[in-house]
Amino acid sequence: MASFADILLPVPIPRLFTYEVTAEHVDKAEAGRRVIVPFGQKKVLTGVIVQTHGTKPENYEAREILDVLDDQPVIVDQQLQLIQWMASYYMCTPGEVLNAALPSGLKLSSKSMVQKHPDFDPDDGNHTYSDSEWKVVEALEEKEHLSYDEISQITGVKNIYHLIKSLSAKGAILIFEQLIEKYKPKKERRVRLQASLENDLLALEALFQKLEKKEKQLELVMKYLREVPVNELKERNQLGLSKGEFLSTGLSTSSLGTLVKNGVFEEFDKVISRFGEPKKKEAVIPELTSLQEEKLSEIHGLFEKKSTVLLHGVTGSGKTEIYIRLLQQVLDEGAQALYLLPEIALTAQILRRLKKVFGDKIGIYHSKYSDNERVEVWNGVLSGRFPIVVGVRSSVFLPFNNLSLIIIDEEHESSYKQYDPAPRYHARDTAIMLGQIHHAKILLGSATPSVESYYNAVYEKYGLVALETRFGEVQMPETALIDLKDERKKKRMHGDLSPGLLQAIEQTLEENKQVILFQNRRGYAPYLHCEDCAHIPKCANCSVSLTYHMYRQELLCHYCGFREPLPSHCEACGSAKIKTIGFGTEKLEDDLKVLLPTGRISRMDYDTTRTRSTYEQLIENFENGEIDVLVGTQMITKGLDFDHVELVGILDIDRIIHFPDFRSHERAFQMMTQVSGRAGRRSNNGKVIIQTNNPEQPVFHLVRTNDYKRFYQMEILERESFHYPPFVRMIRVLFRNQDKQLVWETANHYLKSIQTSLGGHRILGPQEPLIARIRNQYHQEITIKLEKGGISIPKAKEFLTQKMEELQQDKIFRQTSVIFDVDPQ
Repeated sequence: MASFADILLPVPIPRLFTYEVTAEHVDKAEAGRRVIVPFGQKKVLTGVIVQTHGTKPENYEAREILDVLDDQPVIVDQQLQLIQWMASYYMCTPGEVLNAALPSGLKLSSKSMVQKHPDFDPDDGNHTYSDSEWKVVEALEEKEHLSYDEISQITGVKNIYHLIKSLSAKGAILIFEQLIEKYKPKKERRVRLQASLENDLLALEALFQKLEKKEKQLELVMKYLREVPVNELKERNQLGLSKGEFLSTGLSTSSLGTLVKNGVFEEFDKVISRFGEPKKKEAVIPELTSLQEEKLSEIHGLFEKKSTVLLHGVTGSGKTEIYIRLLQQVLDEGAQALYLLPEIALTAQILRRLKKVFGDKIGIYHSKYSDNERVEVWNGVLSGRFPIVVGVRSSVFLPFNNLSLIIIDEEHESSYKQYDPAPRYHARDTAIMLGQIHHAKILLGSATPSVESYYNAVYEKYGLVALETRFGEVQMPETALIDLKDERKKKRMHGDLSPGLLQAIEQTLEENKQVILFQNRRGYAPYLHCEDCAHIPKCANCSVSLTYHMYRQELLCHYCGFREPLPSHCEACGSAKIKTIGFGTEKLEDDLKVLLPTGRISRMDYDTTRTRSTYEQLIENFENGEIDVLVGTQMITKGLDFDHVELVGILDIDRIIHFPDFRSHERAFQMMTQVSGRAGRRSNNGKVIIQTNNPEQPVFHLVRTNDYKRFYQMEILERESFHYPPFVRMIRVLFRNQDKQLVWETANHYLKSIQTSLGGHRILGPQEPLIARIRNQYHQEITIKLEKGGISIPKAKEFLTQKMEELQQDKIFRQTSVIFDVDPQ
């Protein structure tokens, strides 16, 4: 009886695909293993088996699995459950989720290859061939197939596509796709004695006599036997020694080659971990204060009743120590734990603390790691090598099979939300569902919880534990406001710094303490402005001004990457009177180097932290006191812990407060509170200075008094009055097209199709978003608010998806991309 497999493929089609499993593969066809299958006319894809069965589908088109790639499943059942839930909840397809879940190293890629056409006859007289073409034909006589790179090297032609097209048209070659697996295990070259010498002392004695006059060869044998003694040869010889370490003391490479040739030694490759071999390490668990012990007991008590607990701990209260104790308990039980962080920048510092306790039991998973490293962590989770994983949002996709605890640190952070491409998921909410699938406990931690999470805690959906004092009874920093309108009126500003902030920086440096300055805009200046005609250079592809980056001497779009050289004259009127408007982190750094010539100034933003090593080096330099003033964007606000920071300056916060979004006050409060929390963590001398044009804003008073509860009470009343989360579920429907009129017509047509059933009171738009064009695509959006309890949200999502599918059956409207963003941030 024929066997069939239902395969999940990484394509945006909402279904599984059934393939026949031939006798060759039937023993290996198992749920969770990767397979190679044909798709369409020419494509070959890597998919994952969801289930096998003996039922031939109706109208089945015979298609066979080409190969099974794995000896063991690389996707576990819990992952498949999570993929299905994410596809349903976030209104995308399971294939899109799979594409995001699998690290690139586990996806096969294809490479175009060329082979000789079996019917090719160079002497048929129908065609003539150039010298380059003859070189390819002759090379294919000797080699079965060639890659495009090899053809380029053989012919010396850089652009070979015309050459390949010509040979194909003449019937000389065939082009095919060769599948290549991306993951390559790391291998180490090792050396060992031939097996015949392992347990034969007489043979070893004969060898010593033979080498008596060959000093260099004898030295190599003696060195090996010092590392692997004769009485342990049989047990340890198979493992051998690293060739690099074996020869590191200056022993002769050529002598080793001779011994290998003469059958004394043999060389072999051993697959090794990129993270080193596991080492036994005694865990050094940090002591908890009596208050931390009390809160840990509260957490355990609540975990007996609820699966999710919110730990609301002020900045510097010692939440990490509580996390460590919980992680150790998971290890003691032989289970797995996931520690989620919102930013890669945070992992470097947190990891140093965790490594002191857990050593190499920790796997790290984020995008700054190479494809091969991420596959090794993936396999390490499967094998049990890494019972604890620390990572950013993509870590929720790892193949846990015994997950007991999920810690979501800085749970309020918008960085947990994936924007593009699908699935547009929120890692916090996805991790909570992951915990439910595994029956694991979830701990949310934050000094400034999201309004939604705190609402769930207040109404006892989650447990709530409050840690309201700093570790070691250190006081919260003192906060001062500086009125920029007044300072500018008196003409006392030093560039973008007020005299009060500059004086505080100078005093802090005199005391050999450190300063953090927060400006949530990178680049030198937000835009350039012509003083004569008021022209502002704009992006060619997006509805935004170009940001000036001085170190590159260019204008850059932060949305699509478009760039152009810094102009010397206005492109509109030709005037040379071009000036910068506003300031970013780059200009702030530049000004400080002039104002503080002896200060050591550094900058931490996307431009200066493109690689993993630059993140880690910047943080390490600041921790070691090699930087006096660190200027940065919001990546410096998130959970970093420095001993000697006494002053924090917050600049340009008004732009965040007045941003047209219902979460703007929440974000401003969170950012200011979080970055303020970096000050005075080891002393009572911490100070925060906020520069603003409107010091009467109520949110500033709440930041000064660190009154999260009062902020929450004010915010929740507004959310309820104007029907925003947590009282409603929001779905944003985004329409994209290069034709401005067509995108507007598509959005309006969709609105009419849903309006009657959903009711106009639940729908806002269509309207242009704040940035109406990105990458030459015009945008329209519709926002849908679905109240909890008043409507079935799953059925509403099905209805919206159905109407989208109906819309795209129209050949005019299908040209427009329609994107669902559930729970937009």
